[in-house]
Amino acid sequence: MEDKTLQPQQEAKDYSKEIESRAQEVFDTMRPRVSDEDYRRLVDSFEVAREAHSSQKRKTGEPYIFHPIAVATIAAKELNLDVDSVIAAFLHDVVEDTDWTMDQILRRFGNDVAFLVRVVTKQKKDKYEMSKQLDNFKQMLNSVQYDIRALLVKLADRLHNMRTLSSMRPDKQMKIAGETDYFYAPLATRLGLYNVKTELENLSLKFRCPHEYAELCTRIEKDQKSNEARLKIFTDEISSILKRGKIQARVFVEYRRPYSLWRKMNKYGDDFDHLKYRHFVEIVFKEEQGVTEKTTALKIYSLLTDRFKEKPGGISNYIDTPKENGYQSFHLKLLADFGRWQEVHISSERMVTNSQYGCLSERSEGNIRRWINKFRANLREISKNASEGGSSFIENVVASFYNDDIMTFSPQGKPVVLPQKSTVLDFAYEIHSKLGEKAKYARINGRLASIKTVLHRGDIVEVFTDSESHPVAEWLDSTVTFKARKAIRQYISKIPLPQYDRCPICMPMPGEEVIGFKNSGGRVMVHKRDCPEVIKMSSQLGDNIVSVDFKADDTLYPVEIEVICVDRPHMVIDLVDCISNSLHLSIGSINTTTVDSIATILITFAVHSYSELHMVMEQISNLPDIDSVREII
Repeated sequence: MEDKTLQPQQEAKDYSKEIESRAQEVFDTMRPRVSDEDYRRLVDSFEVAREAHSSQKRKTGEPYIFHPIAVATIAAKELNLDVDSVIAAFLHDVVEDTDWTMDQILRRFGNDVAFLVRVVTKQKKDKYEMSKQLDNFKQMLNSVQYDIRALLVKLADRLHNMRTLSSMRPDKQMKIAGETDYFYAPLATRLGLYNVKTELENLSLKFRCPHEYAELCTRIEKDQKSNEARLKIFTDEISSILKRGKIQARVFVEYRRPYSLWRKMNKYGDDFDHLKYRHFVEIVFKEEQGVTEKTTALKIYSLLTDRFKEKPGGISNYIDTPKENGYQSFHLKLLADFGRWQEVHISSERMVTNSQYGCLSERSEGNIRRWINKFRANLREISKNASEGGSSFIENVVASFYNDDIMTFSPQGKPVVLPQKSTVLDFAYEIHSKLGEKAKYARINGRLASIKTVLHRGDIVEVFTDSESHPVAEWLDSTVTFKARKAIRQYISKIPLPQYDRCPICMPMPGEEVIGFKNSGGRVMVHKRDCPEVIKMSSQLGDNIVSVDFKADDTLYPVEIEVICVDRPHMVIDLVDCISNSLHLSIGSINTTTVDSIATILITFAVHSYSELHMVMEQISNLPDIDSVREII
C-alpha cells in the first residue's frame, strides 16, 4: 500500500487508454500460461480493482489503479508468478483501502486468491501485539507456513513502491527505505531473487543517503570510462580463448552497484579508490547436452589459467557448494596484462536464470515445497518465542535468514550452512542441540580453538564435549543463529534463580559476614557487612535489612589473589598444586612479573566459599619463599 488521495471523478487528463494499455501488458504476458477460465478471472480481477480504486489518486496525481497494475506486471513479467498470484497483485489493496471485504474476494475469486490477499493486507487492530510494522512483518512471515507466493506478491508491491518513492515526503521515504533495507531486500536475498534484492538495496540507499548514492554513481561512471578500453581488451581475449576452445559463451563486465560498493567500503574501511573488485567479468556459457556444467566450467578455468596467472587461494566453487539461496557459479581471480587482479565469474545460462527467479526457478512443486518447509520450521519456532518483544522477533528472523552464508564442514565432510559471524557454538547447535549443550572446545582445520571462535567459509570443525559443560549466559554473546540462542535461553530459563542476589560492589561469598537488604521488588541482595553501599542504605531504609543464611552450594565465585615471593624454580608448579591438585579448583590465569628475583604472581580461579579461598591462601602462605598472599578486590 502507498499514500493516496480521494478526489472528485473529474480528471484533468483522460487516463483510460493508458490504464487499458498497461493492463493489457499483464494480460498478454499471462495469456500463454493460463486456461481460458483463469484468463477470464484475471481480467475480472483487474476490473474489480479499477472500479474499487476509481476515486483514488496517487501522490503524483495519476489514478491509483496504476499501482496495482504495476504490481501485477512485476508479478507476471519479472517474477513469473502463477495466475492466482497475479490476481492477488491486482487486488492487494482493495480490502485495506476500499469497501470490498475479504468474504467478497473469497466468493468471487476462491480460497487461494483470498489467502494471498489476506496475507498482504495490513490487519487493523485496536492494539497491536508488537507494533503495526512488526505485526505486519510477522503476519507475512507466518504465511510461509502455507505458501511462499504471498511473500513474492508483497515483494512485487514493495518493489513498485520503491520505484515511485520520489513522490513521497522525506519522512515517508526514510520509513519505507529503512523497512526495505532491513527486511525486504534481505528477504529477496534469501529467496535467491538477485535482481529484486539488488534493485531494492540500491533504491533504499538512494532515498536514505541521496548525496552518498549520487557520489557513488558518479565515481562508478568515471571508473567505467577510465577502465573501458583495457577491460575490453581483456574480455575480447577471453572470448577468443573460449571460441578457440569451442565453448559458446557471453563475456561481459558487470560493475557492482552503489549499494554493494557502499557496503564493502563500510565493511573494510576502504575508500572508493582503494576498494578491490569494483567490477567483475561474467562468463555465461551455454549448457551442452551430455556434459555437466561443472565439466564446462572447469574446462573454461583450464583454458583461462593457461593464458593468465591465477591468484593463489582465489577460487570459490559455488557449483559444488551453492549458497543457501541456491546461487551457483565458479569464481576465480586472474591477473590481466595491465597488472590488476580481475574477478571472474563462470556460470551457465541456467545458473543465471536461477539467480533471477531464485526459489521459483525450478518450477516443480517439490522444489517450491522444500523452500517453504525450510522457512516454515524456523519461523514457527521464532513465532512461538516472540513473547520477548517485537524487536527480538525481527532480530531472530534476521539472524536466521538474512545474513550472508558461509559453508562449513564436519570432519566427515557434511556441509553446515551458517550465517556470517557464526561461531563454533552455532555450528554445534546446528548439528544437534546436545552437541551444543555439552560443547567444551573445538578443532578448526586441525587447530585447537575455543567454542566462541568465529568461523569462516570452508572451515572444518570438530566439536569436543564434556559431561560437565553446560550453557551459560555469556554464550548468548557468542552466538548469532536463532537455533543456538533459543536453546541457550531455554536451558538458562530452567536453572532455578538463586535465593539471593550479590552486591556488585562488594561481591560477597558464602562464609563471609553478610547482611541482606530487601529491594522494592522483594528480592534480597546480600552485602558484606562493611559494604559502603549497605551502610548508606541502612541509615535511610533500615527496615529493609534482613538476616540471611548465605550458604555454599555448587556455585563458583571468581576470585583473584596476589602472591609476592622470592623467585625460585618450581614456584608456579607449587602454586598450581595448592589450588588445582589439592582442592580440584580450575585456574583461569597465572601472570608472573619478576624484578630482581622478587616475583609478583597474579592468579585467577573460582571457589565455592570464602573458607575455601582462605584455605587456598593459607596453603600458599606455608610454601617456602612466600612473603605475602592477599585477595585482590
